[in-house]
Amino acid sequence: MIQPYKHEPFTDFSVEENKKAFERELKIVEKEFGQNYDLIVNGERISTEEKITSINPANKDEVIGTVSKATQEIATHAIDAAEEAFKSWKMFNPEERANILHRAAAIIRRRKHYFSALLVKEAGKPWNEADADTAEAIDFLEYYAREMVRLKDGASVLSRPGEKNQYIYTPMGVSVVIPPWNFAFAIMAGTTVAPIVTGNTVVLKPASNTPIVAYKFVEVLEEAGLPKGVVNFIPGSGAEVGDFLVDHPKTHLITFTGSREVGTRIFKRAAEIQENQKWLKRTIIEMGGKDTVVVDKEADLDLAAESIVASAFGFSGQKCSAGSRAIIHEDVYDEVLEKAIKITETKKLGDPTDGSNYMGPVIDQASFDKIMHYIEIGKEEGKLVSGGKGDDSKGYFIEPTIFADLEPTARIMQEEIFGPVVAFAKAKSFEEAIEFANNTEYGLTGALISNNREHIEYAKYNFHVGNLYFNRTCTGAIVGYHPFGGFNMSGTDSKAGGPDYLVQHMLPKTISEML
Repeated sequence: MIQPYKHEPFTDFSVEENKKAFERELKIVEKEFGQNYDLIVNGERISTEEKITSINPANKDEVIGTVSKATQEIATHAIDAAEEAFKSWKMFNPEERANILHRAAAIIRRRKHYFSALLVKEAGKPWNEADADTAEAIDFLEYYAREMVRLKDGASVLSRPGEKNQYIYTPMGVSVVIPPWNFAFAIMAGTTVAPIVTGNTVVLKPASNTPIVAYKFVEVLEEAGLPKGVVNFIPGSGAEVGDFLVDHPKTHLITFTGSREVGTRIFKRAAEIQENQKWLKRTIIEMGGKDTVVVDKEADLDLAAESIVASAFGFSGQKCSAGSRAIIHEDVYDEVLEKAIKITETKKLGDPTDGSNYMGPVIDQASFDKIMHYIEIGKEEGKLVSGGKGDDSKGYFIEPTIFADLEPTARIMQEEIFGPVVAFAKAKSFEEAIEFANNTEYGLTGALISNNREHIEYAKYNFHVGNLYFNRTCTGAIVGYHPFGGFNMSGTDSKAGGPDYLVQHMLPKTISEML
């Protein structure tokens, strides 16, 4: 009997045994450096001449490995394989599809430190962030497996005398999955298995910065018993392969997590009807945020400072949920700013292979250059009070950076930086603070630090974000506990890890029979 869902616990690395176990896995990952990984189409390995090179962002000289790069011809083969596999996969017992996810979760749980160590090296994640990423991947598999069992018989509808009615969910077809590099395991795994468990088949185009962890995950699915062709692994360029997959008339569903620029492009392209296309394509899109921690004058100011720092600098601010803005009531502004600076300057920046480092690198040169450019903008718009330096000589390291005294309409208060930069601004009143928090085109996450019950109730209905948190960070959503997705230009608010998510991968069907 399947036990009730309970999220995967995080590892306590203060326990010496856990620390040594993790260090052993880091050494194993290092021994595997430089290997080549093939494409996987219909269960077959395909090697191409052109490769994608995965490097360690903390040490540019370390090549994690190379991955074969797909062409449009291979992408066509992958879609055809997924279409063919769909014919039998859609008929699989939903409980058996769920069991494959449970088996995959069990395999990952046994190899948890290995996958986390790979994330340290390939994504530049500190130990705790990597461990949480792997735990979330396990959570997605376990949660969606249980959700499919709940949904397998459909929903209840009324029947009349002499008539039996049913409301069931049926699979859609070929799904294109385009995950991000920042949660290289969790989001990649979650967006892959949601279509699978609902009876669809998948063409997976992983992020080019982190393709190897995706390859290892597909191997786990194979080991768990997933039939060939149900998931096809084809790394490739967005311009050549990504657009081609989105446009293809056999594509039925597109799941994307990434930038606003690419997400809106996919949304637009998916709306165009191609020759021989029989359906309107469905999209599940999550695009990012410009998220705010609001601090009321009636608040625990130590908690406020801690929440701002953790929200801003966890994984170097490379989260769509990162708290890159702090809007603080003017009565407590100076005190909260001072406390945040003090905490920030205790945080250790360095190679995440060393478990004592709080923050590691940003993902690549393009990100480094973009963030450093925004830091220069910040110097013109506000006051640099902590950090601000970067060093890309060995890896892509940027100090946790705080700007003070910003106008709410400043560029670094409005545009997503996706790096370790947080901007502080004052509000004259609580209502003005909420108004400032809502003044971006995004609406993903937000946090209010307040001990005023009336203000908390006000925020529930007026702080316009998909995930709103009180008296804690605005990051760290847990599958099944905090279904995740945002408003406005943050995406389709599809609520990953929630009770409505799987139904978006299926077609509701009404069946009525006269008795």
